[in-house]
Amino acid sequence: MDPKLIETVVACVVKGLGYKLPVAERNGIPVGISNRHIHLSLKDAAVLFGDGYNLTKVRDLSQIGEYAAAEMVTLVGPKGVIPGVRILGPFRNHSQVEISRTDGFMLGIRPPIRDSGKITGSAGLTLVGPVGALTLKEGVITAARHIHMSDIEASVFNLKDGDFLTVETAGLRASCLKNVLVRVGPNFRLELHIDTDEANATGLNNGDLVSVVPG
Repeated sequence: MDPKLIETVVACVVKGLGYKLPVAERNGIPVGISNRHIHLSLKDAAVLFGDGYNLTKVRDLSQIGEYAAAEMVTLVGPKGVIPGVRILGPFRNHSQVEISRTDGFMLGIRPPIRDSGKITGSAGLTLVGPVGALTLKEGVITAARHIHMSDIEASVFNLKDGDFLTVETAGLRASCLKNVLVRVGPNFRLELHIDTDEANATGLNNGDLVSVVPG
């Protein structure tokens, strides 16, 4: 049977049985703040760390299968340098550097706001590792704000992959964040991802809860 059909059937059945989100998630969607980081291809990792190099896992991240590695590199732009930028694993097909707009000012580049993986025509810079250095002609972006959710959670929220929504924050800097991309996958865990600039502007911390604004 088509896997997509199976997912649809399961989601419909679960929704029909009155599935409820875990208590914390019923009260809001947890926030995950993304600091500057790098996803490397195996080929580029060999240039920076040596042939056959394997990343050293430090800790698992919230999304299943992703982890923070011990390895770090230095970012070099036309106007500045940022050392100690962490690599996230596992390896990907193409290298991608995710930084904030503030980081871009420090480096002297203007990374476009993009969905992860959409790097064509994006900014470039130089990465310096312990063994070698390489210059990326493209691959540097500021990640668009987005929410990860499983197929079942998307069904409960009546959303699908690629939808956009608005979320509301609380606190002294209460704000509405519009154009939040919905990313749905069977292994995703419910979480809003924003960068450090957005977190500072809204006063949000990791684990804080935001609510979906009905639209």
